Amino acid sequence: MVSRSDPGPGFGLPPPDTGSFLLNWTARALFLVIRAERRVDPFFRPAFDRLLRDRVARLVTALINRKRKDEGSKIAEEKPEPEEEAHLEQIIETFTAQMRRLWTPGHFERGGNTKTHGIVRAEFTVRDDLPEHMRRGIFIEPRTFRAWVRFAGPGPYVTPDIDDVGFMSMSIKLLGVSGPKLLDDEQFTQDLLGISTPTFVTPDTRANAQLQRWSYQNAQVFYFLNPRDSHVLDSIMQLLWTRTQSSPLEGEYFSCVPYLLGEGQAMQYSFRPRLKTRTRVPRLPLRPPDNYLRDAMVATLAKQDVEFDIRLQLQTDPFRMPIENNGVLWPTKLSPRVPAAVLRIPKQTFDSAEQLEFAKILSFNPWHCIAEHRPLGNQSRARKRMYYELSKLRQQMNEVEHYEPTGDEVFP
Repeated sequence: MVSRSDPGPGFGLPPPDTGSFLLNWTARALFLVIRAERRVDPFFRPAFDRLLRDRVARLVTALINRKRKDEGSKIAEEKPEPEEEAHLEQIIETFTAQMRRLWTPGHFERGGNTKTHGIVRAEFTVRDDLPEHMRRGIFIEPRTFRAWVRFAGPGPYVTPDIDDVGFMSMSIKLLGVSGPKLLDDEQFTQDLLGISTPTFVTPDTRANAQLQRWSYQNAQVFYFLNPRDSHVLDSIMQLLWTRTQSSPLEGEYFSCVPYLLGEGQAMQYSFRPRLKTRTRVPRLPLRPPDNYLRDAMVATLAKQDVEFDIRLQLQTDPFRMPIENNGVLWPTKLSPRVPAAVLRIPKQTFDSAEQLEFAKILSFNPWHCIAEHRPLGNQSRARKRMYYELSKLRQQMNEVEHYEPTGDEVFP
């Protein structure tokens, strides 16, 4: 039997462990600065976003592109990176070591997107006005799928919401999707994954391996600030969208990585909330409740339905909208985001202990998909095996079997 006592140091924020007093002190100091900013962020961020965010993002994207080489790629063309498999091995090894370091058997959490804010029932309805050239795969015709949707915070820790880095994720598992899947441990699902920044935290698997090494030392900031291999521009793109979040139901989410939209077409997708109101974060600039984001979800879904527009953005320029570099923002001026479906989350109660525990046994993987939506790029290729192996580790350490949901699950 697995141990059910101490969950491990992953609940909370473990101290930096770089082996250097100076680096540890610097990491702690920078975290305190971020923590202080989070307490006042809502008082100035709306004005900043309205006036400056898009302008700064365009400038930073231009600077990132100046450093890149145009390799003459075609639309939806993949080009494997040098030593891609070696980088994947490093990522899996570091993630595995970190999960074993943070969690005890019976309490293993996900390596990323770790804290569950809630898992809710939903319906995903394909629109009837989607342009013909975008009617591919699950979007081929108007229809409605049942779905489970998991909202989560960042990882690899489970912290009070105000102490995280201001990042959220949204994972949609469509049910009743027919056809062969590219990962065959599930037969009737299609997973759609989004995060609250429109660019990925790392541009490629090489950089991701570097980030995971710093993450293992609880000092992720030095991935961005490493003078020998700086990722300052990537950090600016992340900081433009990370913030003191008001509710998981009020944020926009982005795929960050591309997928096929039928043969010969590549897309990114996003989930845009239709809610126009913003929940007030309680007690700021003092400390809000530890789970205020879940509390906001509970309050909203107790009184109303919530809808998201699912939007598709086609790749039209292989250089400025790259497949293999996920740190580049795809410009909407080159290709607008087109509404393709509506996700409706009906009014419901979802915060029972049993339903929150249900989220822990599910596995989300972008390769739970039909061939028409194959994930593209080196980080997507890596995620197939990485997500599978880390999910398998979590299930083994918690002594649970892989489970494919049907939508008929019932909770108290």
